[in-house]
Amino acid sequence: MGTEAGRPCKPLVRVLPFAIPNPMRIVVKVGTHAIAKKTGRPDYPALRRLVSQLCELRKAGHEVVFVSSGAVAAGVEALGLSARPTDLNDVQMCAAVGQAKFICEYEKLFARHGVKIGQVLLTHYDFEEHRRAKNVKTSLEHLVRTGIVPVINENDVVADEELKGTTFGDNDWLSCLIAKLVRADTLILLTTVDGLLDENGKRIPRVEKFRNVMKLVKPGEKGNLSKGGMDSKLKAVREAVASGIDTYIANGRRKTLPALLEGKQVGTFFPAETL
Repeated sequence: MGTEAGRPCKPLVRVLPFAIPNPMRIVVKVGTHAIAKKTGRPDYPALRRLVSQLCELRKAGHEVVFVSSGAVAAGVEALGLSARPTDLNDVQMCAAVGQAKFICEYEKLFARHGVKIGQVLLTHYDFEEHRRAKNVKTSLEHLVRTGIVPVINENDVVADEELKGTTFGDNDWLSCLIAKLVRADTLILLTTVDGLLDENGKRIPRVEKFRNVMKLVKPGEKGNLSKGGMDSKLKAVREAVASGIDTYIANGRRKTLPALLEGKQVGTFFPAETL
């Protein structure tokens, strides 16, 4: 299972729900604004819809690794703040409060489908040193093989990367690192738009080359609760496809995952190894 070095993987759109003999390993990342309201309060209908879709992937025979943002935003709302704070200590405080809120909700939602989850909180340091990265890989592999869905987030409670300007970018880069680490076949980045949009606001269904793509977005374009943006996603996409991982950017507020399973053209598809 997973991507073999030097071999491009089949796009998810080619896999139908009944294609259980050829399951895939899929990393799904959801951004803050796709699962939280403007106040930062968790959007419970959106969370239920997303978890249901993730469980559909598992029922179709796929292995799922889930990367979820939203903890800091949930803490912002719980603590009565108007926006994501800029002070690192305040961000860590929001993360501590919000992470507990989110993981409890995920546990309840996945349990309704008979699925167990395991929380995994990571920082850049877990990837910079070989022994630690190997330990992360081993832990994730064991969770997946045991049928437990890893729910991964940046450990904002202890991370100091914001002082160095090396954050994961609302987990976009983290999801790419995870996909490479577990040798995923497919990476799906869920956001609040239907994919990569052109100058006229129309969805671009497929991107073969990255030439001129970055000019379509403004650097750092994001909401007031998150730290990522479309430029952050495209940097993660570029690295993922270069590593042999088929990647999608799609709308996390729609029933995107079942549509991809059915072979429908939703979101923007970046086929592996096109650079």
